[in-house]
Amino acid sequence: MGTSELVVTEEQWEAERARARRIAFISSALGFLLVPSLGFVALLLTDATVSGTARYPALVLWMLVLFAPTTFLMVRGSLVQQRKSDDIVSALTRQATEAARIANHGAAQREVQVKRQEFESRLANAMDMAEDEAEVIDVIERSMAATLPAAAAELLLADNSHAHLLRMASTSPTGDAPGCGVSSPDHCPAARRSQVQHFTNSDALDACPKLRGRPQGVVSAVCVPVSIMGRTVGVLHAVGEADDPFAPSQVTELGTLANQAGARIGLLRVMADTQLQAATDSLTGLLNRRSFERKLSALRASEPTVALAMADLDHFKTLNDTYGHETGDRALRLFADVLRGSFREHDLLCRQGGEEFLIALPACTAEAARRGLEGVRERLDAALTVAGLPQFTVSIGVIDSTAQEGLPDLASRADAAMFAAKRAGRNQVVVHDEAGEILVAAGISEAADSAADATRA
Repeated sequence: MGTSELVVTEEQWEAERARARRIAFISSALGFLLVPSLGFVALLLTDATVSGTARYPALVLWMLVLFAPTTFLMVRGSLVQQRKSDDIVSALTRQATEAARIANHGAAQREVQVKRQEFESRLANAMDMAEDEAEVIDVIERSMAATLPAAAAELLLADNSHAHLLRMASTSPTGDAPGCGVSSPDHCPAARRSQVQHFTNSDALDACPKLRGRPQGVVSAVCVPVSIMGRTVGVLHAVGEADDPFAPSQVTELGTLANQAGARIGLLRVMADTQLQAATDSLTGLLNRRSFERKLSALRASEPTVALAMADLDHFKTLNDTYGHETGDRALRLFADVLRGSFREHDLLCRQGGEEFLIALPACTAEAARRGLEGVRERLDAALTVAGLPQFTVSIGVIDSTAQEGLPDLASRADAAMFAAKRAGRNQVVVHDEAGEILVAAGISEAADSAADATRA
């Protein structure tokens, strides 16, 4: 085993130190015994070989001859032992260095992981507090600025048609957006592949073509797809200096941001759809009766002047029986569209059931509401011609609400006013006062048969 491969345990190191001590003791003992012994042998050899004054040089020579092998062996053994000790010390040094490197690397990884977990936790908390998409977009924008303080970044999301990408958030140290030229999710490599895309240099052969020709010149870029309920609908796009790729930790944080943003927006959209379904009529998209009552109660608490109207499609049963329920459903949807196009965004529009509709107009008198409802009749006639549906009309009753009356009483008075419009010949608007007397009756009357006077069409 070479020294570069030597692995030393603590037990081996202690054993080697003990061996070195034993060898040192044995060498000392041998030296203590050999020196006089070899000196005595050298003296005997000198006496046996020479005499006179030559005895002294001969003694030195014999001592050298006798001591040289012993000294060589002792020195050689010492060098071998020293080399072994050096190998072990070197191995220990390498092991300590590698252990320190691994420890430092592990500490750095743990620090990165702690920061990542902290970022994920803070981001998740911020997303959880966001009550609508606008607040989610604000969290995304602030997160991009914190993650990429020196780079320009933007969030692009598809519109309702999923045919176009719209910039929803943008951050940049210079105030200039990255300016991604991708117009549709289908044209974005990151969105199309549902994979993070890295581009070190926008002039590279395999760089995204949409990166070329930027006002800031050659850039590096990273694009992270954003998915909502399993469908890729956008991308987090950031650009930096050319040949200076984004750090892995930054890309990881962008991926976390994309995942949490997509999950939160998806949840908010599901919640909004659920609330909308619970609050609206499934056929027309108008408020249902329960939601209308709740909103009207809140409205009357802050607005004393509210006009309430009841509308009923004339001869709707005949329309259904003659042309079928599908045509009847189309007629109801068409009338709902006419109502939506005729009133303000904060006016309350409700399908009460069947062919009956309730309309609440805040900060509006019954007389002012009548003029708007006359326009509904006219627009309905025009819309029927365009839609190619059989002709039908609407009878409407309008009242002013009072603070003392509850919704059932108000609805009853509006219903009575609508019945008055029916009895007066249909296709008109009738305004009732608090006593149930007709104040205004306007519209195009049509002949009413005796049966229709007794029952609602």
